[in-house]
Amino acid sequence: MSRSTIREHFLVRQGYRLARLCYAPSFFFIQLIVVAPAYSQTTDQQIPMNVYWGDTHVHTNLSMDAHHLKNKIKGGAVLGLEQAYRFAKGHPVTAPNGMTATLQRPLDFLVLADHASNLGLVQSLENADPALLNTPDGKLLFDQWQAGRSDPKYNNEFIRSLFAGPGVEKSITPKPVFESAWQRVGAAADKHNEPGAFTAFIGYEWTSFGKRTEVRNNLHRVVIFKDNADKTNRVLPFTAFDSVDPVDLWQYFEDYERTTDGEVLGIPHNGNFSRGGMFSSMDRSGQAFSKAYAQQRSRWEPLYEITQMKGDSETFPSLSPLDEFADFERMEFTGNGPSEKQYEYVRSALKLGLGQQSQTEVNPFKFGVIGSTDVHTGLASAEEDNNWGKNPGPERPVSSWSRTKASGGYAAVWATENTRESLFAAMKRKEVYATTGPRMTVRFFGGWDYDKDDAFRHDLARIGYAGGVPMGGDLTAAPTNKPPQFLIRAVKDAEGANLDRVQVIKGWRSKDGELHEKIYNVALSDNRKPNWRGKVKPVGTTVDVAEASYTNRIGDPELATVWEDPDFDKNELAFYYVRVLEIPTPRWTAYDAKTYGVKDVPEDVPMVIQERAYTSPIWFTP
Repeated sequence: MSRSTIREHFLVRQGYRLARLCYAPSFFFIQLIVVAPAYSQTTDQQIPMNVYWGDTHVHTNLSMDAHHLKNKIKGGAVLGLEQAYRFAKGHPVTAPNGMTATLQRPLDFLVLADHASNLGLVQSLENADPALLNTPDGKLLFDQWQAGRSDPKYNNEFIRSLFAGPGVEKSITPKPVFESAWQRVGAAADKHNEPGAFTAFIGYEWTSFGKRTEVRNNLHRVVIFKDNADKTNRVLPFTAFDSVDPVDLWQYFEDYERTTDGEVLGIPHNGNFSRGGMFSSMDRSGQAFSKAYAQQRSRWEPLYEITQMKGDSETFPSLSPLDEFADFERMEFTGNGPSEKQYEYVRSALKLGLGQQSQTEVNPFKFGVIGSTDVHTGLASAEEDNNWGKNPGPERPVSSWSRTKASGGYAAVWATENTRESLFAAMKRKEVYATTGPRMTVRFFGGWDYDKDDAFRHDLARIGYAGGVPMGGDLTAAPTNKPPQFLIRAVKDAEGANLDRVQVIKGWRSKDGELHEKIYNVALSDNRKPNWRGKVKPVGTTVDVAEASYTNRIGDPELATVWEDPDFDKNELAFYYVRVLEIPTPRWTAYDAKTYGVKDVPEDVPMVIQERAYTSPIWFTP
């Protein structure tokens, strides 16, 4: 069952939904309504009334760098597949540092996305796996491992050799070990997949670092299969040892779907480590995008990871100098220059996609957005007060980690039910959004004929679908002299902070070919209004850093509006997405300092955060 703030669960009788259970911080009631029996976007289906929460990027001890982390935490054990699923379902587990870890609110779905390059090798070495020892190459590798494992330098060099990066040309994992590890991934997912209660997707991470002769640039993709192990076991993961070119990965996707009648998609890793490579306007051969390339990328990569523990990649201060909230949880790749940043961040990529569309007729960067953790401990927690991203303790708030590492994010999916089929379909149609951890409920529709009062109707979703398209959709054929209208509602996390504001971020390509962006404050808490210059007074703060606490005496539990674009031009390509900001709350560093009694936290360590949600865009095409 979804744990959304507004729970829209319907009893279905004779094709009609007759009852809805509603919850908000100040009221609880059952309301009887009658709504239309079907919603159709790409296929006939029921209206997606449930929001499901999950993590699409979690690593276990099958990833080679989990062993590297194990060394750092001095003997702790990174979680395996079974424990990672148990944690996501809300069961207590033993964390790598020996403490008990629990996710207070279980997730609805999970993707264990271990690195495909040398998948399971380190675990096989540690366990003296017979599948490894029964091969000549495996036995030799095991002997080398045993001889050098006490040397930290050797261990670091060995782990580095397991990546398909510069100077590393092939896998060293014996095929039986690789096959066995992949089969365990599928078996564990099928075991823990409980249709209607919890969805476990089979997946992995393709860990490309671009051209082997370049400095490492992270071009990773998380690969998610809709299917069970009966189908996924017919293939092996396509790794960066097979190719570092995403075009070849997409061909693998096409071959998989053709031969198995299954479905698969890729989610690019957030691009702030890509050294300008993630949204480059050229393919790997250095050629400008062709129409075929743009079509492939748009088809196979419908989603993008906008936020995770390695930082937030919505935008960057130098890219959006007029955005007062652009400087958020930044983690930069050492040495990347200003000219590269526009090819690393989401907002600029969405604008670049409009430019590409004007040239090739296809937008290669037409993606929805999700959040994830990318934790390498198996602990899928994105909460500030429950941050297991690295070994917790008194050293963490004063380390370099504290300045750059975020707590992670989550993916929110609007779907009809909690099953592989329903969630995967929602991901493909981009009816998803991201948060930096809190479970805010956000609805976003675009159309031409909404009424001002529709934002406050109990049947907002029915009105939204009937009169327009949801997040991830497309608006076309603008009526004469009529701008688009956007139906928006955001409700606070039931166990979290009030909301500060709702913003619409617009990007467009003008007639002269220039790309633009603008931020509109469309709903403000505490009855605030913009001044004559359009500026908004800050919401304020209730954070007590020393006590790692806050109150909800400022902000609003719910913000809703129907907003009309005052600057619309029906001849210009455009996109719109919603950003929802919470009031300030304690960051994970403040919770750590309070928990472990740390007094001398450096002044440059952030202790307060404004958590947020980002919706997938709605695009307008003339």
